[in-house]
Amino acid sequence: MGSGEASARGTAMEGDCLSCIKYLMFVFNFFIFLGGSFLLGVGVWVLLDPTGFREIVAANPLLFTGVYVILAMGGMLFLLGFLGCCGAIRENKCLLLFFFMLILIIFLAELAAAILAFIFREHLTREYFTKELKRHYQGYNNTDAFTSTWNTIMTTFDCCGVNSPEDFEDSLFRLINPNDMVPEACCQRNNHPGVVAYISKEECLMGSMLFRHNKGCYSAVVDYFETYIYLAGALAIVVLTIELFAMVFAMCLFRGIQ
Repeated sequence: MGSGEASARGTAMEGDCLSCIKYLMFVFNFFIFLGGSFLLGVGVWVLLDPTGFREIVAANPLLFTGVYVILAMGGMLFLLGFLGCCGAIRENKCLLLFFFMLILIIFLAELAAAILAFIFREHLTREYFTKELKRHYQGYNNTDAFTSTWNTIMTTFDCCGVNSPEDFEDSLFRLINPNDMVPEACCQRNNHPGVVAYISKEECLMGSMLFRHNKGCYSAVVDYFETYIYLAGALAIVVLTIELFAMVFAMCLFRGIQ
């Protein structure tokens, strides 16, 4: 009699634990679903944003490829969150196993991406961008993708060069335009509504510090996106943690379903 009651209590406790895991997994997968939606939104915004952010990202092929990686990861997390929620609520072993395998693959892919980003971090340094600017920037040839991208960056962020206007010394730009110290995109403007006019274009092109932007674009862009960079890093850590817990709960629920 006593053993029967103990067995019944044990079965009831197992059922309660299984129910708890089931709803915890649903909650974790709901957050994965939200994370996927956020990444999809960011990726689509970068590709469609009319303010020129797409051109800024396109300045480096590694960054531009990263946008499509974000889109792909966002889509997969969106799908996985949906599958995980359905698998948990319906207690479907096939869905749970499929969910576990896919999220494990994504987790490993994200880990590999972080390692690759660390390995190729030298492509995001001031020295790399300065070297590329000196070698490829032409100044006024907007049919050249690299040049038009840099013109967009300098006019958008009111900056000049990577570190400073001195970056244009001994550059392709100076070979093509020997009479100009800096490109037109470096010149200060009066941004009145409906009218964009240079304060003194001639003085600026001659190198006058009073009529050009003297801040480098590397610092300007980093300062502008610093908050978002930390936010993205924090979000990545949260997503990885949630994925780990989701895999543990998926296995526990899979083993507990009769």
